[in-house]
Amino acid sequence: MSSSAEVSGVSIDKADKEMFGSDDGGPITKADLAKYYADVAEVMLPHIRDRPISMQRFPDGVGSEWFYEKKYPEHFPEFVESVRVATMDGEQNQVMIDNARTLVYLVDQACITPHTWLATSADLDHPDQLIVDLDPSVPGIAAVRRATVMVGELMDELGLNAFVKTTGSRGYHVQVPLIVEHDFDEVRDFARNCARVLVDRDPELLTIEARKNKRGDRVLVDIARIAYAQTAVPPYAVRSRPGAPVATPITWDELSSIDPQDYTMKSVRNRLAQRADPWNAMARHRQGIAKPMEIVGKL
Repeated sequence: MSSSAEVSGVSIDKADKEMFGSDDGGPITKADLAKYYADVAEVMLPHIRDRPISMQRFPDGVGSEWFYEKKYPEHFPEFVESVRVATMDGEQNQVMIDNARTLVYLVDQACITPHTWLATSADLDHPDQLIVDLDPSVPGIAAVRRATVMVGELMDELGLNAFVKTTGSRGYHVQVPLIVEHDFDEVRDFARNCARVLVDRDPELLTIEARKNKRGDRVLVDIARIAYAQTAVPPYAVRSRPGAPVATPITWDELSSIDPQDYTMKSVRNRLAQRADPWNAMARHRQGIAKPMEIVGKL
């Protein structure tokens, strides 16, 4: 018999359905997942509010078939906000997460991971985030950590405030909060030039080659997310991997001791109970890249 539960005023259907089975570090049910997102909503919402999302949905839990859904479903309740976006198939409404109820409601819809745009609904063509994804081509944490440090050092060299988080998957994200002034093409060109500088500095460690068969064992400096309608996993989102790891903001000092999948639904709540979100002041550190563009061009 199917059960139901109420979390943050949202009725969770089939609350006892296993979203992560025993083989995936579970069991973790829909109710467990809903309670997690309700618990972290206050910390998570500033990082995801006003952004279109892509819903990664798992109707039968991790390990079964899944899909991405971008278009706002007609049956969604009124408290789930939306924004009109241009797509290759014409304009459509996409979901935004502007309140805790929406976070929880998406779990009821079997969404484990919401992926967010790098721009807000206020200006969808101009990003307020620059994200560099450091992804190892082969297993090995030491290389991806060195690569992440190199990105952070270059951003510091360019006078930019950079923040780091685990992805809950295989690597780390370096994120730079931006003043909204350049379009995606301009920001991506800047990021590509940064990546080229980094590869020139250590071609044995780093690559910008997207094809896996050409990377060898080098770390990919991935800037592909810097584009209209592209998304990235946001802070405190659960990943569909064994143990339910969570993408977690960390400090640069912690990078040497925290692996990409170290934090889980349980441990990240313990972390937040003991310390503030390392990214809680990020919005105050937005900066322009006009001058850094000039500097990296000379490098």
